[in-house]
This record gives sequence, C-alpha cells and structure tokens, in this order.
Amino acid sequence: MSKTITLIASGDLRDSANQVCWAAQCEMEKEFTTAVEKLGHKVIRGHSFDESRGHGFIRSQRQGIEVFRTIDPDAPLVVAEAVWQYSHHVLAGLITHRGPILTVANWSGQWPGLVGMLNLNGSLTKANVGYSTLWGESFTNDSFLAKLKQWIDTGKVEHDTSHVTPFDASSCEDRARKVGLEVAETLRREKAILGVFDEGCMGMFNAIIPDSLLNPLGIFKERLSQSALYFETQQVSAREAQQVRDWLDQQGMRFHIGDNHGSDLTDAQILDQCRMYIAALRIADDFGCDAIGIQYQQGLKDLLPASDLVEGMLNDSLRPPVLTRDGKRELYAGRPLTHFNEVDECAGVDGLLTDRVHRALGQPVENTLHDLRWSDRDASGTVNDEVWVLEISGAVPASHFARGWADAEGFRQPPMYFPSGGSTIRGVSKAGEVVWSRIFIAKGQLHMDIGRAKAIDLPIEETQRRWDATTPQWPIMHAVFSGMSRDQLMARHQANHIQVAYANSTAEAALVVQAKAIAADSLGINVSLCGTTV
Repeated sequence: MSKTITLIASGDLRDSANQVCWAAQCEMEKEFTTAVEKLGHKVIRGHSFDESRGHGFIRSQRQGIEVFRTIDPDAPLVVAEAVWQYSHHVLAGLITHRGPILTVANWSGQWPGLVGMLNLNGSLTKANVGYSTLWGESFTNDSFLAKLKQWIDTGKVEHDTSHVTPFDASSCEDRARKVGLEVAETLRREKAILGVFDEGCMGMFNAIIPDSLLNPLGIFKERLSQSALYFETQQVSAREAQQVRDWLDQQGMRFHIGDNHGSDLTDAQILDQCRMYIAALRIADDFGCDAIGIQYQQGLKDLLPASDLVEGMLNDSLRPPVLTRDGKRELYAGRPLTHFNEVDECAGVDGLLTDRVHRALGQPVENTLHDLRWSDRDASGTVNDEVWVLEISGAVPASHFARGWADAEGFRQPPMYFPSGGSTIRGVSKAGEVVWSRIFIAKGQLHMDIGRAKAIDLPIEETQRRWDATTPQWPIMHAVFSGMSRDQLMARHQANHIQVAYANSTAEAALVVQAKAIAADSLGINVSLCGTTV
C-alpha cells in the first residue's frame, strides 16, 4: 500500500448540523492520523475546510463527485465518520474507486458517527463495493492498531462473525412452521402496499428496495408525495387536532412546553403534529396502504414540525381514534398502521412481517426501528454486560414503555435538525424479551439477520448518563444482545437501523424468531441467525 492514505469525511446536508459537529470530527481525524503515522504512513485530506460554510465535510452529492475527481482512483482511501452522514454524498465516488477503502468511526455517543458509518457500510454492501471497516474508543490502543496495520498491509480487515449461522427450517417447531408459512402464503396471495412518502431519505441508499426485489414478496410501493401530506394536514380542522391532543393528555403524556418557537416545544407545534397524524391515516386509507413511511426530516422539516409524535402514535395499538373525512368509519381501528421511520423500506417490509407473525402468535404487535447508537459497560453495576443504547430519532410506540402513554414525555426536537420543532415521544423501553431483525441487500438479493436481546432496567442515574452522552430528547432502549459481542454485531450489521419487538417470554421469543425466519425464508429472503436464538 502507498505510504500516503487519503481521508474524506461525508457530512450532513444541513450546514447547521455540520457546523455544530465539526469540532468532534476534527478531534477524531487528529487521533486517526496519529495512529496511521505511528505505523509509518501519512494521511492527507481529500478536501479542505470551507471557510464560508464553517466546516470541512462533504455536504452534497455534487461536491462529492467533484472531490473524487481530484483523488487518485488507486489510492488507499479512508472515510472517517464522527457524525451522521449522507451516504450518497460519497457513494458515486466510492463505486468507481479502485483502491482499498476503509470506513472508520470513533466509539462515541455524542454524535451519530457509528450510526453514520453503519449506514455507509450497508450502502456499500448493497452497491457491491468492497470495503473494510474499523471502530474504537481509542485509535492508539493495541487492538485498533493491529487491525489498522492489517488493512495497511493487506487492504483488508478481518472480523469475527462466528455468531452468524444460516437458517435451517428443519429444526423449527411445528407451530412456528405453520405460522411462518401462512404469513408468507397470505402475503404472496393477497399482496400488500407500502405507502412511500418520497423515497430516499437522508442519503440512505441502503434503505431503498428495488421493485424487482420487493414485488416477488407480494409487496408493492404506492409512491406518495410529502406535498400531498402537507396539503392534507392543512385540511384537518382545529377541532379534530385538539381531540387528538386531548386524548394524549388524558392518557398521561407530559409535554414540556415553552413560548419560543425557535427553541421551545409549543402547543401550536403539537397541534400541527396531531393534524399530520390524522392526515397520514386518511391518505393511507385512500390508497389502501398496509404500512407507510414518512421521510421525516428533509422536505417537510421546513413546512411542518417533525413527524415523531405522528410515527409513535401510528405504530401503537392504543392510539387516538381517527375517522374518515365524512366521520362514518374509524381508520385502522384497534391496531397500528405500521410506520417505517425515515422511509426505510427494509424496515417497512420487516415491520409488516413482524406485525403479522406476532399477531398470529398472540405476541405484542407494536414494533419500531431504532438506531444502533452506541454501547458502553453498565456504569451502575446493575448488569455485567455491554449495554447498547438503541435510540430512535424521536418516537417509539408508547406500548414499549412500562406504563404506556403515562411514561411518555414530549420534548422539542433539536433546532439544528428541525427548525419547525415538534414533540418527540421520550421514555425508557420496559424490561423484557426482544426479538430484533434487519433486512438488507447484498449481492443483489434480500437478506434478513435475526436474533434475540433483552431490554433491561437501569437506575435513572445511569439512564441519564446515557441520554446525556447521546440525545436526551429521544426515547431509549437499554439492550443486551444474546450470544454476540459488541464487535461481532458491528462487524456484521448492514444498516444504521435495527427492528425490535417484544415477546411475552423467553420461549415465545424463540418461537417468534423461528416463525419470522420461516416467513422470510419462504418469501425468498436469505435468513441468517445471529447469536443465541433459542
């Protein structure tokens, strides 16, 4: 390998976020450069600091294309991430890059650098681009340096993925087989529709499933526009919006209200979210959607408050009732309308399967995606485990909290992401058995990884430490994954997101894994079991 390694940094589309996060990126790049120099090589930056914008990130696809025109296509290349990044900013250049590629993230919860790197990894895997990946609390410890030297010497890094095994349906219980096959057969026969409110959120190439892979499952896209959602939101009356707000108040949700629209959560923002909730259900009903995905950040953020409160309500069985425009029929009565955050279509398919498998097995149907945000040892000593912070960017179904809506708090979304504000649904996910999964694309085929975890209770002081280390306005799940280490999960996982749903017991969680795996396998999805699943 050349003695000179080129480093690039993909960033956010929003300069407000890039500016706030730039100091952490600088520190991370400095530490990584020191590690490379310790091994006798040097690092050059592939693009410079932009004085006018106040940061040194690649902030658009066009800029990324221009940057790669100046980079030797055979040079060893590092994509260093301490923040959330838009993968499509650099994907065009990485697809045609011939030299060895390494993605690197610092092990920090401050900004979603780990989340950004996992998104980029999943996008590269989908695009059939070869790459290696590294992460670490310190870039100077022996373990990290050994892995980095391996990449410098060979152009590749090997990680332990012995926790992954191909799914074998022959070992499954009869009930799981029956339910899984019925779910798959019904889906293929009766078909289902994903309502997609503008495809491709935040550069998540990995979250888009081509129709050629989706349609054979019996699932089809209804391509909807967020402009239609905005218009329909404006048609909802103040009376209807207030009824939704009153329902939330009666259930015990606590909103942290202020008067400053630019920095506080206001009553007007909440009422607009209530309008959007009603509008989303009505549009979904208009098109016969079985699940919907709202793009969430880009587009609507300049017109309406964030959709978090909307999404959490949609994904819960216990939610404010909504009637058709003529008031004659309740929409999706008594059940969730599965919502896939950030229009992550992989999560949309997963959410559909989860709902149907759990419903057939008498398990809780509420499910959601989370970001794999960060993990740390439990500082309280409650458990002797690596505990992950799973943290969706704003909302979970309140049924994931011990007391439901009574445990839910509403905080304003951070202004650097959401100029129009909007309430999150913050709380701590209750202790219990969890089945997790992720659908992704590799080598032109759909895959599903599936496994088990436990959501655990931690003291409020430890929970607050973890909130303070990440984003305190967002809901959190303290998760311990079964049968795999932190680094095994990082080495295998092909997305920034992970799907979670509760099961009523350990035995029932194992049954859910089998039934869901059979359903996916029967639909032609390549299923792998990760960690302990029995």
